[in-house]
Amino acid sequence: MIRHIVFFKLKNRSPESVAEAADVLRSMEGKIEQVKTLEIGTDILRSERSFDIALTATVDTLDDLQAYTTHPVHQKIIEYINGVKEISLAVDYEV
Repeated sequence: MIRHIVFFKLKNRSPESVAEAADVLRSMEGKIEQVKTLEIGTDILRSERSFDIALTATVDTLDDLQAYTTHPVHQKIIEYINGVKEISLAVDYEV
């Protein structure tokens, strides 16, 4: 099993912008069959070093991770996120 975690820091860090971006990320739920679990959380500390949103997804295999990455639903989300993010960081590891 593979866990995929991504942190997003947005250009506009207002609560409204963070909530909108989190909702866009949540819109993937149930639309990509390879994704077994999907969790989106927004930062509650809101410190300067904090990232605004965390995405955690679980897939079974590296092939499933690749299928998720290239899935049309995910690609549409990436288009949106690329327009609103300042930076993102990711880590993928075996569970």
